[in-house]
Amino acid sequence: QVTLVESGGRLVQAGGSLRLSCTASGRTFSITGMAWFRQPPGKTRELVAAISRSGGTTYYADSMKGRFTISRDNAKNTVYLQMNSLKPEDTSVYYCAAQNLPALTGRYEHWGQGTQVTVSS
Repeated sequence: QVTLVESGGRLVQAGGSLRLSCTASGRTFSITGMAWFRQPPGKTRELVAAISRSGGTTYYADSMKGRFTISRDNAKNTVYLQMNSLKPEDTSVYYCAAQNLPALTGRYEHWGQGTQVTVSS
């Protein structure tokens, strides 16, 4: 089993920055891709960004390109999401996810509990 624990979510003003972290434990050797999803109030969960095991391949949703950066430190079993130029519409619960088979926009088997990001206008 893989356990994912997110941190870093908080209240921030529009235009500000945040860095989310997600640390994996357990059967971390089985993890390939990792990702961040979000689920705004009243909306479905969406893929924000994803990164391959090596870090050499990344994916970003169009609305996040240029503002968000995903990275990972395999020695620490941690994935990060640097969020800049935050907007009120970025307000959401952000979830960390990990997959066993490498397909960045595919299925993720492991999920964290989420961390709340609130952007005030």
